[in-house]
Amino acid sequence: MSLILILLTLVSGIYWVLAWWTVRSFFHSRRDDPVDYTPPVSILKPVKGLDPEMYENFVSFCRQDYPEYEILFGVMEPDDPAVPLIRQLQEAFPERPIRLILAPPLGTNNKASILHALAKEARHPILVASDSDMRVRPDYLRRVVAPLADPQVGLVTCLLRGAEARSPGAVMEALELGANFLPPALMGLHVFKMSYAFGASIALRREDLERMGGFAAVADYLADDYQTGARIGALGRRVVLSDYLMDNVLGDMPLDEVWDRHVRWLRCARVSRPREYIPMAITFTVPLALLTLLWLGLSTAGWLLLAESLLVRVWSAWQIAGYTDDREVRRNLLWLPVSDLLHAAYWAMALVGRRVVWRGQVFEVDREGRLVPEHSRPLLNG
Repeated sequence: MSLILILLTLVSGIYWVLAWWTVRSFFHSRRDDPVDYTPPVSILKPVKGLDPEMYENFVSFCRQDYPEYEILFGVMEPDDPAVPLIRQLQEAFPERPIRLILAPPLGTNNKASILHALAKEARHPILVASDSDMRVRPDYLRRVVAPLADPQVGLVTCLLRGAEARSPGAVMEALELGANFLPPALMGLHVFKMSYAFGASIALRREDLERMGGFAAVADYLADDYQTGARIGALGRRVVLSDYLMDNVLGDMPLDEVWDRHVRWLRCARVSRPREYIPMAITFTVPLALLTLLWLGLSTAGWLLLAESLLVRVWSAWQIAGYTDDREVRRNLLWLPVSDLLHAAYWAMALVGRRVVWRGQVFEVDREGRLVPEHSRPLLNG
């Protein structure tokens, strides 16, 4: 058993060196996409409640360096607290076509239900869906639409990094996104050519969306973004990862919300990609090293292995954050071992059970990844 733990810890350290190399290679080989490919775009923004610095997030989408685009906001309730912000946005940017759509109920995932209503109302052939807690720079639309100039590309998605973390929970979330979530996700899409997408940003053609059955086809799934990518890939189209990184504005996110969010994501991953779930444990370098230290009775060899694991983990995270310009990870790097322990705890908690929590509402995920609500009100965000 001691040898197995030592080998697993060493392999885990090697994994993070490979992750660093993959991230380095990806950002060193930037795509040479035609930035002059600028077809008219409809931005789809599903909204529920208030996010940190929400108005500033919305404003960033109104300041795109792009010739022709509209923004459609969708809500399920006419008195949603985000509605006044959207009205304020319409007044502040009268030159920008901004519409507010009241979406009818469709499936158990309200985010996908709203996206379905927005896509029906959209006027342009290219659709770009993005979560409400994202902030972008003026070149965002040009960067994510450009790969669609290739007719074989069916969907372009983006990874995300934490921004504006102002609480312990938000710091843990920023480290989780930048140091634990991003590298494996990038390896999956870039190296293994998997076909899945991230709700932070999805760009696709209307015709391909309609061929896969529209957002209505994924309106009962927890991971509507994953399902969208998989279904576009099943059409024979390529799913491309952009080198553009979205900023997820975190604000004062509490730790219990971080816990619920990642247990939910990982339970969904376990259901959607069961063969990949157990092997995820190879990424737990620090927890494996601590377990090995305890198994070896706090021996000198165990302490040396822990020191080596911490060195590799911190070094790789620092280097990766440099390529992704992730200031939150670099600023809070000393807390990375705590984040790694939490990451292993999320995984262990999600290993059993099908219960997921979103904003105090309880659901179960069936074997196909569909949401089964325990209460009458459905889930917004997958």
